[in-house]
Amino acid sequence: MSWSARTFARNVSAQALAGATEPVYARLRGWIVDTVATRQDFGIDYDHPVGDQGLFGPESVTWKIHADFPGMMAGGIAALMLQTLHPRALAGVWDHSRFRSDALGRLRNTTMFVAATTYAPTHHAERIIDIVDRMHARVTGETPEGEPYDARDPHLLTWVHCTEMAMFLEGYKRYRRADLPRHVEDAYFRETRVIAEKLGARDVPGSKQEMADYFVAIQPELRFDQRSRDTLAVLDTMALPIPVAGVSRRMFLGAGAALLPEWARLRMHRSYRQRVIDRGAAESLSRIGPVMRAAMSQGVGVRSAARCGATRDCLNFD
Repeated sequence: MSWSARTFARNVSAQALAGATEPVYARLRGWIVDTVATRQDFGIDYDHPVGDQGLFGPESVTWKIHADFPGMMAGGIAALMLQTLHPRALAGVWDHSRFRSDALGRLRNTTMFVAATTYAPTHHAERIIDIVDRMHARVTGETPEGEPYDARDPHLLTWVHCTEMAMFLEGYKRYRRADLPRHVEDAYFRETRVIAEKLGARDVPGSKQEMADYFVAIQPELRFDQRSRDTLAVLDTMALPIPVAGVSRRMFLGAGAALLPEWARLRMHRSYRQRVIDRGAAESLSRIGPVMRAAMSQGVGVRSAARCGATRDCLNFD
């Protein structure tokens, strides 16, 4: 682990344990919200109508997995890294997205989509899915090699969904709880495929084994090219509106890279040095994870639980 990562983890943990925990949590919560919250008003009401359980509800595995902020942030970064490997999916982002000029804005919109489809009442969740579907309708073109792409292509929709759900689950296992039973992992993939199917995806994996088989089958379509490198470079320089932004960015990028499957690390040519840094970043995130969870303990998951007449306990397996 680098000196800066150790210092960041030590300082945050020391502050949290020093006594004035609530001011520390409030400050950290403000930094996190400023970073991940979208600047657009999508009009989502997580508190009403009372009793509406949304697409999943408090008994679901999905609510529990997606409630863990450190795992979701690292998993989201890992998913973005994986997505750079599919040339047609990447072309849509390259040609139609502001990702290269506003990477943080893209991450914020993705965070909003995941939160809304997970916790929002049914009407709002389906409305956000419809908004994204209409945006996808405009994303068409050709790769530099002349391959046509369409963001509504069921095959590409399945790819994006699988990278996200697989990495969100890995993030939870790495940074929250490693001993999830197999049936819980299967339930997570079975539950979340409803989102992909509502967008138009087909043949979406519904179990851990199906997900593993999917990633084996799709590898011949993947490549790590200059566009992939340039996209990852954008992440490496992304500006964050928080103190010690460079250290925080390196920690989350490294903690995300630490989740990548071995076949993806090999394709991306991650060096021995990079892997050592990734492990150090993962250790740092593990150390400050409890502080981040405490700071984010009043999020939309808790509000949605109250809407459904449940307690915050529904967001944990324990």
